[in-house]
Amino acid sequence: MQKVHIEEPASYPFCTDLPIRITDLNYGNHVGNDAFMGLIHESRVRYLRQLGYSELQVEGYGLIMHNAAIRFMSELFYGDVVTVAVGPLAIAGVGFDLVYRLTVLRNQKSVVAGLAKTGMVLFDYDKRRPVALPEILKKKLQMP
Repeated sequence: MQKVHIEEPASYPFCTDLPIRITDLNYGNHVGNDAFMGLIHESRVRYLRQLGYSELQVEGYGLIMHNAAIRFMSELFYGDVVTVAVGPLAIAGVGFDLVYRLTVLRNQKSVVAGLAKTGMVLFDYDKRRPVALPEILKKKLQMP
């Protein structure tokens, strides 16, 4: 089986802490893949808010997820507080990638719990089609 390779950005301009809730656990008593995606989604919303956007209001358009990849590296458990770093990558045309680095403190050491990537496309929901990224959005995404 091939490992998922996720290229990381040179820096992560945004970080947020998220607690692991009891409802995030699956039958293995650790965070399930669906809840992991939920952590990524919450982090993306917080990152966009910092830029002055929401998922449905980005320079007059919305965002739609084109693709997603996750590389699980360490389990997450109830009571953990996960630090999610978010950084943009591959900004071009109608979309961009966001990369997420999830870390947790274990025995007073930071452990990477996983890496994820979402391919985001700027989308005109009225016309049901992608639209080119405006320069102002590109600049905001490239700011440290």
